[in-house]
Amino acid sequence: MHDTSATRTPDATEHPQGPAPSGTVLLRGGFVHSPADPFATAMVVDGGTVAWVGSEGAADSFADGVDAVVRLDGALVTPAFTDAHVHTTATGLALTGLDLTDAGSLGEALARTAAHAAARPADRVLLGHGWDETRWPERRPPTRAELDRATGGRPVYLSRTDVHSAVVGSALAALVPGLEALPGHDPLAPLTRDAHHAVRRAAYAAVTPAQRTAAQRAALAHAAAQGIGSVHECAGPEISGEDDLTGLLALAAAEAGPRVHGYWAQPWQRPEDLDMIRDLGATGAGGDLFVDGSIGSHTARLHAPYADAPHTGVAHLDAETIARHLTLCTRAGVQAGFHAIGDAAVDAVVDGVRAAAEAAGLDRVRALRHRVEHAELISARSIAAFAEFGLVASVQPAFDAAWGGPDGMYARRLGAGRAAALNPFAAMTRAGVPLVLGSDSPVTPLDPWGAVRAATFHRTPGHRISARAAFNAHTRGGWRAVGRDDAGVLVPGAPADYAVWSVGDLVVQAPDERVAGWSTDPRSGTPGLPDVTPGGELPTALRTVVGGRTVYPGPNG
Repeated sequence: MHDTSATRTPDATEHPQGPAPSGTVLLRGGFVHSPADPFATAMVVDGGTVAWVGSEGAADSFADGVDAVVRLDGALVTPAFTDAHVHTTATGLALTGLDLTDAGSLGEALARTAAHAAARPADRVLLGHGWDETRWPERRPPTRAELDRATGGRPVYLSRTDVHSAVVGSALAALVPGLEALPGHDPLAPLTRDAHHAVRRAAYAAVTPAQRTAAQRAALAHAAAQGIGSVHECAGPEISGEDDLTGLLALAAAEAGPRVHGYWAQPWQRPEDLDMIRDLGATGAGGDLFVDGSIGSHTARLHAPYADAPHTGVAHLDAETIARHLTLCTRAGVQAGFHAIGDAAVDAVVDGVRAAAEAAGLDRVRALRHRVEHAELISARSIAAFAEFGLVASVQPAFDAAWGGPDGMYARRLGAGRAAALNPFAAMTRAGVPLVLGSDSPVTPLDPWGAVRAATFHRTPGHRISARAAFNAHTRGGWRAVGRDDAGVLVPGAPADYAVWSVGDLVVQAPDERVAGWSTDPRSGTPGLPDVTPGGELPTALRTVVGGRTVYPGPNG
């Protein structure tokens, strides 16, 4: 892929959310994924907008009148991805700090922690993320005493891979007055619930504004390098502070990079409380507004006890609180949302939405596209309710890839039967539930093609959806979730948010291999996508463009 005939140098002061660029660009000689023309090989961008999509022959008529020509050399152009669930600062800290996601044992995790402590003598609190004891031969997390020895007694906070529990050193625990009395505290086990939230606040309070900005900048740059053009930041008082969200939104507005749509997770009691959403610049009052926790940390709220623990998890909000928040938001015209993973938590959301629809009106509820993050263990009744109320299911296929299957963590926590019912993407799609895809980074990596693969090749075959459905949920679906029906697709008039990819053959993959046999036939009239079959190489981003501006120039840029 290379540029020719460039006559305009963009002003370095232009910002992604500022005035659109004024030049025109012709991309040609590749493949353009567009419903406007399934055989398109060329596209014209005028400023920040897609102006035309069509064939190579027709592109000749534009060549002399544009400011620049990009010769694709067989590359694929698609809409840029939207990651609909991200924790940007935590992602950046994991990218630039102590990442334990691939630690193969408890001993390795402790050795890495010790090395990190030695390399960062000035850090007030040592931060790390990603340990998963279910993958280790020891089958247990680090103890507080082991962390004290590894760090020389310095304050340390290490979040579990799901970020719903953490292990900490004695020095950090001592910085939180009254920690021992908080729900979820156990000196011999990972901290959960209120105890975890308290130590997390103390740990992240030690991050300086400069460190926070550097982490956010690193995360957004990494997202752009994955072909991601926008992210939905899930912030809130139990996750990150107000300064974290406002700082991130300001950074995204001031520098070239992915767009950021912020959500603030706090239950509201009065109409005037919603002024905070507007003051923060947030898109909605939702995201990780916790109804429950996670399966891995035994805090997802279930109807029946865990298979490996004698309880049903934790309920943070009840249906009455959910209904009050939803009714308030609906009447104010503000999108709301909740984090719900277990079946009891999902049912509580559904009951709350039903009450809100009775109080504020079904049409008003549907119009706002209220969201549920994760919705992993969901019954047929609740799926039907999601469709009835127009609830958006913000799902993470990489969860199934990481922890699904008969031998995975989900099966150990829930038993094989319930584990096989998790993440029923096909049933949701058949029912008409809008799906949007995300990573919950740093829980799982920013990897949109990996998410498309995980949804297409779900570990439970009956839950698989087509690659096209997964791709649409990861592009156009993310825009629809924030109320935009005109974006996330390459058609004339749409925002020029796109990515250019190095790819192999393009196919049309369906979850049933009997259908995939004819899917490469061009007569099907369906735009092709890269083959995401497990074991094969996934596409590599060559360029990412947001609003007509290049935010990732490629691996050699």
